[in-house]
Amino acid sequence: MNKREVEKKKFLRAKAGLWWWVKDINGLSDAALLEGILNYGNWSDVLTVFKILGLKKVASIFKKQTAGPRVNYRPQTLNYFKLYFKEYASGNSKR
Repeated sequence: MNKREVEKKKFLRAKAGLWWWVKDINGLSDAALLEGILNYGNWSDVLTVFKILGLKKVASIFKKQTAGPRVNYRPQTLNYFKLYFKEYASGNSKR
């Protein structure tokens, strides 16, 4: 098991209440982890997920999750992170 997986499992255990209905939280996909954190986590949780998965991977997962007709994010969350990833994960940032 690599460092990323260890960090992910540790984080999932710490935030298990966000997925109270899941029997084995260690089996959650990166997409399920991201959706839970963006919907119900705080900013510190979001930054931790960025660190564990990487900003480009998170942006890619988010783009796939929001490309279809059914989106599980609140409108405010959807708008904020579309703008955030456009600015910080597009590779076109002036920063």
